[in-house]
Amino acid sequence: MIEFKDVGVRRDGRELFAGASFQLHPGHKVGLTGNNGTGKSTLFALLLTQMGTGDTEVTLDKGEVSIPDSWHVAHMAQEVGATTQSAIDYVLSGDEQWYEINAALNDLSSVSDEQIGVLHQQFDEIDGYRTPTKAAQIMAGLGFKTSQHELPVEGFSGGWRMRLNLAKTLMSRADLMLLDEPTNHLDLDAILWLETWINAYMGLVIVISHDQAFLDATVGHILHVEQQKITLYTGNYQQFIRTRHERMAQQQQAFEKQEATKAHLDDFIRRFRAKASKAKQAQSRIKQLERMAELSPMMADNPFSFQFYEPANMSSPLIELTNADIGYGETPLLHNANVQVTPDTRLGLLGMNGAGKSTLIKALVGELGVLTGKYRVSDTLKLGYFNQHQMDILDAKATPIEMLRRLAGKTSDAMLRSFLGSFDFRGERIDTPSELFSGGERARLTLALIVWQRPNVLVLDEPTNHLDLQMRQALTIALQGFKGAVVLVSHDRELIANVCDELYLVHDGIIEEFDGDIGDYGKWLAEKRKQENASDKNAGKKKSKKESKKFVSRETDNSQASNKASDNSSNSKAATPALSKEEQRKLAAEQRKMTAPIRREIEETEKTLAKIDKQLVTLEEKLADTDLYEESRKSDLLILLNEQTALQQQHSDNEEKLLLSMTTLEEMEAKFA
Repeated sequence: MIEFKDVGVRRDGRELFAGASFQLHPGHKVGLTGNNGTGKSTLFALLLTQMGTGDTEVTLDKGEVSIPDSWHVAHMAQEVGATTQSAIDYVLSGDEQWYEINAALNDLSSVSDEQIGVLHQQFDEIDGYRTPTKAAQIMAGLGFKTSQHELPVEGFSGGWRMRLNLAKTLMSRADLMLLDEPTNHLDLDAILWLETWINAYMGLVIVISHDQAFLDATVGHILHVEQQKITLYTGNYQQFIRTRHERMAQQQQAFEKQEATKAHLDDFIRRFRAKASKAKQAQSRIKQLERMAELSPMMADNPFSFQFYEPANMSSPLIELTNADIGYGETPLLHNANVQVTPDTRLGLLGMNGAGKSTLIKALVGELGVLTGKYRVSDTLKLGYFNQHQMDILDAKATPIEMLRRLAGKTSDAMLRSFLGSFDFRGERIDTPSELFSGGERARLTLALIVWQRPNVLVLDEPTNHLDLQMRQALTIALQGFKGAVVLVSHDRELIANVCDELYLVHDGIIEEFDGDIGDYGKWLAEKRKQENASDKNAGKKKSKKESKKFVSRETDNSQASNKASDNSSNSKAATPALSKEEQRKLAAEQRKMTAPIRREIEETEKTLAKIDKQLVTLEEKLADTDLYEESRKSDLLILLNEQTALQQQHSDNEEKLLLSMTTLEEMEAKFA
């Protein structure tokens, strides 16, 4: 377990926390929460320092941190450099033990016969044959297609590189996993997959996240950093909120009671200090006052308190897409789109990554012209558009008040400062150039500038990516009170559920109303993922023999390929007159006769694979005998290892033969469809 005993840490002369004492055990899933700047990332850096890793060294100011010496840690890096390494290879490198052994087994020139046996044994002990499959499953869960596995890391955008970083971290054989904002660059389907993965993970996970639904679904403990203290709560985030509010109410009552007691003691001391008969009692009251522990009053929960102004003018509809094809160049990505935005619209857009949600958003705001159909906007339209690009084009050299003054004209500085204060820009931060701001501060400033302009339509594309829980809560409340229209794309389920009245699903090139809530969408995603995984698996089976031997593997999958006719075949079939029962029987008989040889070949190959599987299991049992690795039995070991290698080669050859036969059968059956 990890144990903190009276730990205190300072950074840059500032005390971040003191007197921290708690225990975390294997299997715990822990959410690390607290306002920005309270020391969450420092706590991660401290753990990494104590385990002898990490880029930033953090030393204890006081106390003791105990972590088992045998533990290994995995930490999700926040950056990844441009490298020509393939995506799958980069992810596999997260399993350092497997990566080293596999590299040695693929280059035996400098390895002795004895070392070969040891390497094979180690590879088998870590279940190394299944590791490439595990990496592929993780990548699929995070939204990568099989066709992207061999692409170089440098070819991915920043957000997708962060996904690769996460995948690499999840591959680690770590006892402790530290995840810092893992959902920031994920869409909803990837977040749902990650929740399942974390719940199944056997080690200790500590995660920093501003996604309340994600925390509720994954963690059973909350470590909360507040007012230089770290408190461990049992339960998920919702339970933590309830417990903390109860404690805060009790603290407020204790504070008020203490203040009343202090006032009474002060009054007694003031009245009787100078009287000889009461001096001793007065001194006693002074000591009592000095001994009293300082209690803090209940702090205001949220530093953000903004609201959207009521729009001045509105008409209906404000934005309208009619029978629109939308895409890039001359290639439509979305077909026959019909979307109408009225003053009452509260629309959430759902869809898998790459389905076209952002493309639809760009069409709605006029950034992307329609290829066919109509796009119309009202003369009264005043658009408030938030996306990552809007954050990136903030004037880097300008301060918040300078940028706001450009919009506000002759409005007084006092009013501008008060407005910015509602977004928690106070003191020196109001006069700080935006180039020095964090992602969260830039997001808040962008929202502040949008709010000031009094839009009647808000189009928000992932507005919560850089916002903490308190700002997300404030944004949700503000949107609920907004008098205009809202179109929202977000992976924050709480925001969608609390703001949107209707949901549209973008998938397979079409846009349609989704009949259900955000929970039902999670079920839809799970079913869609199963279908895509099955499709990817069948596509993966068609890789060449050369590609399949990049990693040491003896994986087998005898799943039958789905026998689906193409759309063209379906259309042709629809145009063909219906056959009589006699004609159907003749056609079926002809099909069975034509495909019989290939079916027999598939059956024989499957039997051969089953036989080889049994032989490999028997060999593995023999290789598990520790006596086999003694010097006197070196020749026996080499014989078994050679036999194992030969069987694995036979298995690979027969598996490829099976896949080719299944593909041939599928093509033959398609001709009869």
